[in-house]
Amino acid sequence: MSRSHSDSAPSALHFTKMQGLGNDFVVFDGIRQPVDLQPEVIRAIADRHFGVGCDQVLLVETATSPGSDFRYRIFNADGGEVAQCGNGARCCAVFVRRAGLTDKGVITVETLTGRLTLQHRSNGEITVDMGIPQLAPADIPFRASEVSSEYLLSTGGDTLRIAAIGMGNPHALLRVPNVAEAPVATLGPRIETHPDFPERCNVGFLEVRDRGHIHLRVWERGAGETLACGSNACAAVVAGIRWGELDHTVAVTLPGGILQIEWAGLGQAVRMTGPARVVFDGVWPLSEADCTSRREA
Repeated sequence: MSRSHSDSAPSALHFTKMQGLGNDFVVFDGIRQPVDLQPEVIRAIADRHFGVGCDQVLLVETATSPGSDFRYRIFNADGGEVAQCGNGARCCAVFVRRAGLTDKGVITVETLTGRLTLQHRSNGEITVDMGIPQLAPADIPFRASEVSSEYLLSTGGDTLRIAAIGMGNPHALLRVPNVAEAPVATLGPRIETHPDFPERCNVGFLEVRDRGHIHLRVWERGAGETLACGSNACAAVVAGIRWGELDHTVAVTLPGGILQIEWAGLGQAVRMTGPARVVFDGVWPLSEADCTSRREA
């Protein structure tokens, strides 16, 4: 990960455990300490029985381009790096101010797919400019011949009607009559790994309650079902607006809490507002094997 420090390997890493609507993270400051974890170490940290336990590991690094305050990187519990996490972005905004890395009210961070703008609100919540949703199949990526608000997806003998939307990461959304009874644990992994999503996808099970309110459960690639997923909440609202079933400002109820999502329409960025909380600070001890893998990387 970070290569901006000397090759001296630390014996332990300081971290902060955080959560946004129950979507939980282990956050590392890669600016004031050298952080270079291999995928197997990320998996160990994320393990809920033998490690700290989290859905994703977040890393804050020095920005690499003018106009950005920080570089923000996201690693799933399986050790793979991904491009986007809205709940993690809100935690990132709280983390850098709490750590004394900035006192700005509006922060710009680099991600694998571009910049995010993070704004602190007076009520303690964070608004994230999540960027313009990707609707063209090649940009998601999703295998389809043309742009549509809905696609047919065949899996396990079933044919599903889904929306496919990119929010810096790929999402599949499908309507369900009752989100509490949705087959998230069985259907989620089948859609996540469907060959029409060459980079896998997050899967949202969406119940429309009224034009300004939906309920949502999410199966996240590399993490399984989580209590919240900010980018999928954004994708779900975009899908619902394109279906003609939602207004432009929507409350999204997830198992971990509520997000406010705004989307003005085609060509416009999606804005997400919600909380981010510190759980505790800790120290992760690095074994000699971890240090060796770092020196050899």
